[in-house]
Amino acid sequence: MSNYLPSTIKQFEYYKCLGDKTFEQLSFEELCFKPNSYTNSIAIITKHIVGNMLSRWTNFLTEDGEKEWRHRDTEFDNTFTSKEALLESWNTGWNCLFNAIKPLNDNDLERIVYIRNQGHTITEAINRQLAHYSYHIGQIVFIGTLIKNEDWQSLSIPKGQSKHYNKEKFKKSKGRRHFTDDL
Repeated sequence: MSNYLPSTIKQFEYYKCLGDKTFEQLSFEELCFKPNSYTNSIAIITKHIVGNMLSRWTNFLTEDGEKEWRHRDTEFDNTFTSKEALLESWNTGWNCLFNAIKPLNDNDLERIVYIRNQGHTITEAINRQLAHYSYHIGQIVFIGTLIKNEDWQSLSIPKGQSKHYNKEKFKKSKGRRHFTDDL
């Protein structure tokens, strides 16, 4: 398990980076765009992720992850007034997460924490949130691609570039490294 925490932190950093690179490509108006009345905008998805992060990671080891002060339903109302405010909120959520998990060590991983009175090992709680955030960040990236269309700057291997990408990867010697090291 000694690789679990560093690997998980790298995964969280990767998903934050995907969000950051999506935000860079979009104006505030585009961040607030809703494809239809049922769909959430990137701004709303961001607000929900941040609300979840602040609730889950504030006093992570000592309090339930669903805080009484969290009003989840209001996370689906866009109250951002600028791109700067959205980014500030985004970074506040991520800082809360990283401040909670970076001090952990392998001995902590089997400790029990609670989310809505359901006990989770710290490993389970981290996995739960990693899956949740990657799900929503995938939505953010997808909506970004819909908005930008042919002007979208790929965050992965661009279409038609797999052969070139693999050729570059196989030029390197075999070695243990995280897939995000080259990003």
